[in-house]
This record gives sequence, C-alpha cells and structure tokens, in this order.
Amino acid sequence: MQTNLEQTILRNILTDERYMRKVLPFVKPDYFEGVYRILFKEAGKFVGKYNKLPTAESFKIELDQTDKLTGEQYKIAVDILPQLFSKDAIDEQWLLDTTEKWCQDRAIYNAIMESISIIDGKHETMTKGALPDLLTKALSVAFDTNVGHDYVENYEERYDFYHTEEDRIPFDLEYFNKITKGGVPRKTLNIALAGTGVGKSLFMCHVAAGALVEGRNVLYITMEMAEERIAERIDANLLNVPIDQLPNLSREMFRTKVEDIARKTTGKLIVKEYPTGSAHSGHFRALLNELKLKRQFEPDIIFIDYLNICASSRMKGMGGAINSYSYIKAIAEELRGLAVEFNVPIFSATQTTRSGYGNSDVGLEDTSESFGLPATADLMFALISTEELEGLGQMMVKQLKNRYNDPTMHKRFVIGVDRGKMRLYDVDETEQNLTNDTPVFDKSRFNEDTSKFKDFKL
Repeated sequence: MQTNLEQTILRNILTDERYMRKVLPFVKPDYFEGVYRILFKEAGKFVGKYNKLPTAESFKIELDQTDKLTGEQYKIAVDILPQLFSKDAIDEQWLLDTTEKWCQDRAIYNAIMESISIIDGKHETMTKGALPDLLTKALSVAFDTNVGHDYVENYEERYDFYHTEEDRIPFDLEYFNKITKGGVPRKTLNIALAGTGVGKSLFMCHVAAGALVEGRNVLYITMEMAEERIAERIDANLLNVPIDQLPNLSREMFRTKVEDIARKTTGKLIVKEYPTGSAHSGHFRALLNELKLKRQFEPDIIFIDYLNICASSRMKGMGGAINSYSYIKAIAEELRGLAVEFNVPIFSATQTTRSGYGNSDVGLEDTSESFGLPATADLMFALISTEELEGLGQMMVKQLKNRYNDPTMHKRFVIGVDRGKMRLYDVDETEQNLTNDTPVFDKSRFNEDTSKFKDFKL
C-alpha cells in the first residue's frame, strides 16, 4: 500500500504540472524509500534545471546517465517507468490532502528513527538536546499553497481584514491604549528601554498584575530577581499595600486578601525563575509545553525580565567570535518567533547605554549592546526618570518605534508612579503637555523668548 501511494505521488509529480508545482516544495527525498527516492531526486533535478516536466523519453535518458542506481534498482526503475507516465485521472483535492498526510506520517516516522539513533549515541552530529526541536519540526509539516496576496483579485479578503477587530491585550493606562489602538496584539515583541533602577521590572509587574485582574493567564519569566521578589512586587500592586509593609500583614489577613483577588479573576499568574544568562527560547518553549501538559495553563501574555540576560538558542555564548549586535538580535528574533508560535504578546526590557542613563531624551541610539533589537521589536518605548519627575511622582514615556500606530502621536507622555505599591496610574490630562517632539527638559536659551537674544551672534 505504501509503495502504491509513493508511485501515485511520483506519477502525478511527473505528469501533472499543476500538482507538481503545489507539492514539490514540500516533499523531501527522505519521504520516499528505495528506488522511488532516486526517481524523485531525478525528477526534482530535471524540473529545477528546465522548469518543466520531463517526457517519458527524456526521463529514461536521464536515468541511463545517472550513477545513482545499482543494476537491480535500474531494472526496477525501467519496469515501473511506463506506470509513472500513465495519465490516470484522479481527484486533485483528494490527492493533495492524501499527499500532505503522507508527508506528515513520513516526517514523523523519520524523526522517530533519527531520535532512536540519537538516544543510542549513534548519530554523528546531534545530541539529545536536539530531540524536542526534531520532533516539533516533524509535527509541524504542512502544505502552504498560498504563494502571495494578489492585490486586485484578493481585494475582498483585504477589505475583510481592515474591518476585523484584532484581538488585543489592553492596558489599564489610558495613553498606552491610545498609542497601541487599544492594547498590544498577539504574536508581537514589545520592549521597554530604561536605565538601571528607572522601573523596567516595575512596569512589567504592573502590566502583569493588570492583565491578571482582567482575567488573563500571565506567565512571568525572571532571570534578574527571585520568583518570590517578583511575586512580592505584584502583591504590593494587587493588595494595595506598600512593599515594605507586606511582612507586617498577619497570615490570615494576607490569605484573605489573596483569596479576594482570586475571586475577582479567572486568570492565573505563574512566575518562573531561571539563572541569569542561561535560559533561551528553547527553555521557554519547553516550559510552555510543560505548563500546558501538567497544569492546563496556556498564557495570554508573557513577560521576560529581561532580554539582555537571556541566552540565544542558535548562537553559543558571548565569546570572541560573536559580537553583541548579532547575539542580542538573535535573542530578539527568537523571542518574537516564540510569540508567533504560541500566539501571545511578549513583553521584555533592555538597558540604555551609559550615555543614555540619566538622559531626559532617550533615543533608539541609546539601546544597549545591539541596534538589532529595535529592528526586531514591534513596539519599543523608553521609560525616563529625572529628579524633577521623581519629585512629581511621575515617569515619562517616549515612543521609539511603533508598528501599531503613528509614533508621532503622543510621542511623549507622563504616567504616575507609586513606587511603594509598585503601581503606575494615569495622571491628569493637564499634565500631558509633552506631545511635540521638542526634548522635554531642554532648557537651552533657544527654547525661550528669542527677542532677548537679539544681540547674540553665532
């Protein structure tokens, strides 16, 4: 039965150009066995060279000239050649569906056999760490016959897309909702840029707490602080208790407050700690699969605290051969790929450079270690704190990159900060006077009344 199906697939690849062009990019030689594998390779080589199907005569000549067939294999190939070029009518959709399932079955079978070889220590290059990725790729085999969006013919799909409300995770902060058109979409990477101690973790803990209250499942991955320290910040936020007063709560009062929050939300919050610099997207993927299997937990939003102290799953650690640009860019790409794979928005953070620390007008050029990070992120914004802002109990936000909206709208705005309770909040609209692109705390004389400098000469 398997041989008959292989023969049917190969026959249609050789005789049906429409079918061939749909399936050839997805069918691999390893899916075939014996002489059929060699025949498929010859067919692919001919199509690749001449961009058309071979005739029975030309294909026979190609087989005569190849050195890939043994004497016995050549005899078998010549015997089945007339069957391969018989044009029996067959339902195209059935054949496409059957071919796709056959490719999936063969990919899984090959992955299992290769996994056995790895486990037995007989594989030349792969180790046991490659098993999850090997099986994941096999399970994801599928035909994608869409070769692009036709601007004229597909106008209806495009119109429907414009009028489809995208699923977003909203903020509890008005201006963040304004700049993102109602919240962050799924399959995105969102980055907060700030100096040390400004409030990267505070921001992510606040947004995580807000998402939990809204009934979302939240996963918070930390590599900078212990799990309990992150939970402590979220406790201060949700329990409305200053962080330094949490130890003064009695056990009963603490339990009552936590249970009260649990009754108000259907979401769950899980905090997972990894050692600094040791975890990468492969570890996070395994964690997500394990949480789904063991806890029936699938997050709606993920926080990773923070990107620069993650590892890369593709590149070995920062040795002399890899520069920071490539390494951090690789981490960003892997995290964004994870967001797409699991259909969630991911929030993370990065440090400013030394020159950006304390700067009241941080820009993309102040991104620490790699400019490749802003190139990958969907939303990137700076969190800025100065003595003046601290005195007002505020923090400034400056948009640096925004794929959801026009970044020049509300390019700068301020939010309130309650560091004791690890909270952010909206400030009065009268305090939002930072909407133009003039540096906020630029006190140069050129921003003042120019009449007083009429005698000034350059």
